[in-house]
Amino acid sequence: MTTAAPRPGPYGYADLSALMALMTGDEKHGPAATSTLDALWVLHDRVLHVAPDRAADPGRDRFLLSKGHGPMAYYAVLAARGFLPAEVLPGFGGYDSPLGHHPDRLLVPGVEIASGSLGHGLPLAVGTALGLRAQGLDDPAVWVLVGDAELDEGSNHEAIAFAGAVGLERLHTVVVDNSSATHGPRGGLAARFATEGWSTATVDGRDHEALYAAFTAPHPGRPHAVVARVEPKNASA
Repeated sequence: MTTAAPRPGPYGYADLSALMALMTGDEKHGPAATSTLDALWVLHDRVLHVAPDRAADPGRDRFLLSKGHGPMAYYAVLAARGFLPAEVLPGFGGYDSPLGHHPDRLLVPGVEIASGSLGHGLPLAVGTALGLRAQGLDDPAVWVLVGDAELDEGSNHEAIAFAGAVGLERLHTVVVDNSSATHGPRGGLAARFATEGWSTATVDGRDHEALYAAFTAPHPGRPHAVVARVEPKNASA
């Protein structure tokens, strides 16, 4: 079976499904990808101060994809925003493709970390925010996207507690809640951050205006967490 060539860009949100459809293979982790699509788009389209020509600029915002095991939505958004050509998408997961089953920061422009085991992204984001603070770079924002199931990992709780205690104001966490977590009731994820002094918001993860409002809400002196609730992972189509 051949894959249809993508139409010429530029691309918008309406094109993301077609761009994702170009990526085939056995290890797609579909729900992990589709659950993040809207949050990723709003961030890259309207919030993050980063662009293909600023991918190495010290003053750029940093986005870390901790939920890296379903990267098709991320690759589609990066292609739509011009970080990589849409023509490479059909090679997803191939031997000679830069698009692996986890994004590789050395192969894909715009990728900040090579994600692997769940639970690493938020601690890495804390370290990134601390490093920028130590360099006197106060303008760049640090964003990390995690899945709700990642919050079952103890490393995240340590990162949440530390970031709140030291007031990492430039740190932002997006938690995509598709009811995969084992611990805690659905809808209660924000409390884990609020207890440690974070600013929090819980919104419909498919509502772009609600996401944008939550992403851009002021939170002086505190890190900020946005819980984006989407349909349960095992919901019927």
